[in-house]
Amino acid sequence: MLRTRVVTALALLLVVVPALIYLPPRGWAVFVLLFVAAAGWEWGRLARLPGMGPLLLAGLIAGSAILVLLAAPAPAVMLSLLVSTSLAWLLLVPFWLARRDAVPSGWPLALLGWLMLLACWYAVWRVRESGAAYLFLLMGVVWVADIAAYFAGRAFGRHKLAPNISPGKTWEGVVGAILAVQCLAALCVAGAAWLPNYFGELLRAGGWPGVILAGLLLTGVSVIGDLFESLLKRRAEVKDSSNLLPGHGGVLDRIDALLPTLPVALTVSALIAQRSWPWS
Repeated sequence: MLRTRVVTALALLLVVVPALIYLPPRGWAVFVLLFVAAAGWEWGRLARLPGMGPLLLAGLIAGSAILVLLAAPAPAVMLSLLVSTSLAWLLLVPFWLARRDAVPSGWPLALLGWLMLLACWYAVWRVRESGAAYLFLLMGVVWVADIAAYFAGRAFGRHKLAPNISPGKTWEGVVGAILAVQCLAALCVAGAAWLPNYFGELLRAGGWPGVILAGLLLTGVSVIGDLFESLLKRRAEVKDSSNLLPGHGGVLDRIDALLPTLPVALTVSALIAQRSWPWS
């Protein structure tokens, strides 16, 4: 199993890293769409769509993204997509995590996944236009939070975060993730003069309070994204979202925490930091 995981990870790195660095913006958008459409197929399966439903959801996501690429919708449309999905992650999903019986199935859940996956795809595309390093450091929030939560939970975990959803996660792990992301944010601010990044921009817009609050918000939604996918897998009675990535499970298993984090980060930057993103 370990060998399979390592081989898959190396293969992904050999494909993703050159694409991140060298592809033109729209080429990168199409490249990312391949993974997002696969995640849409997995989401359809977790939503328990019958028959060809998961493939139809993947096609809906791919078709919508291609339409965005070709038609360049008004900036207000794309900003509305980001804001609405961010609110869903911040308000609706936490309610569902507390009230598991309230989570819908079938096409209502699938259509929500369509919006969430489309928003994530759009955020990955647009953020990368500020540079590969800019996107990499922003995605690093999720990776740092996940690693810190794991080790802090192993060392100090006593109080379960959501025992009926993900028994291994603890409140101590969340605290570890928060502290680690704040350290990452401080390092990004310190290096902003040499390498422009998300937290450096927030410092100029809102000072240290803005940086700290953004770090807390992004850490929180990364945990919410992870928990929500775990909830969907438990409802569907599966261990992984699929076996598309041998040794790792499915695409959703790898991007669950990124789904809310990147759209929320882009929304904060647009609405609070007054970032002039090229929306169309």
